[in-house]
Amino acid sequence: MAGTPLVVAADAGMLSATNLKALDELECLFIVGSRVTKAPVDLESHFHWYGDVFTDGQIIDTVTPRHGNTKVNNTALRAEPVWKSDTHPGAWRAIWAYSAKRARRDQKTLAAQEARARAIVDGTKAAKSARFVKTRGNDRSLDEATLARAQSLVGLKGYVTNVAAEVMPAAEVIAKYHDLWHVEKSFRMSKSDLRARPMFHYTRDAIEAHLTIVFTALAVSHAIQARTGLSIGKVVKQLRPLRSATITINGSTQTFPPEIPPGQQEILTHLGFKPGY
Repeated sequence: MAGTPLVVAADAGMLSATNLKALDELECLFIVGSRVTKAPVDLESHFHWYGDVFTDGQIIDTVTPRHGNTKVNNTALRAEPVWKSDTHPGAWRAIWAYSAKRARRDQKTLAAQEARARAIVDGTKAAKSARFVKTRGNDRSLDEATLARAQSLVGLKGYVTNVAAEVMPAAEVIAKYHDLWHVEKSFRMSKSDLRARPMFHYTRDAIEAHLTIVFTALAVSHAIQARTGLSIGKVVKQLRPLRSATITINGSTQTFPPEIPPGQQEILTHLGFKPGY
């Protein structure tokens, strides 16, 4: 691909063999969040040699199969395979990071889920579908194996990418993925402040025109936020009360500019409007 390639960052909702293949065929680079259930396969060598022991901040750069029936790890080797597109056509690059802080948070969540499951099994809580509850007919029991597996994976976060290690080190891949919150913030802004939805259009031209206006406004909003250091909602709230008045008496028209308080004037100055504009 000529020039700088497009890099798509997305959460685990984008993680499917079809989606990743389509992005790769379009010559797009991608960084997609993985699911913790994939860790036992991706980290098979680590679990074989070291068990479920990880150190805080540990990063493991390895590979993940593109399809569930493909085996790409060799547990006979201690070293994790280094992903390359030509040598691993049946795999993507996978990066797993362990955080002690995340582990504590995961343990707290698991404890709550286990308590709920035990309450359902004991009959002290209404029977509903819940994690770690096995149901066979009218009998319910605690799924000890699934619980143990989940406990062995606490603190892990995975990422799947087709960006080669020589292009982007593992730590940078993780950092780029964590910039995803900027995109998510933009989507929230477009749906709320910019009224992208609900959309009351039915023809392609009208829909495209509506979204063009929304994304243009989004670009302007980001520029305003960058210059003022305030959210677009706060800027609008501060500037909306400012009104000029035009009065006509006996054929004579006079326009009076608004009286601008210092706080609002500071915002306007950041946007390039000088006092007395």
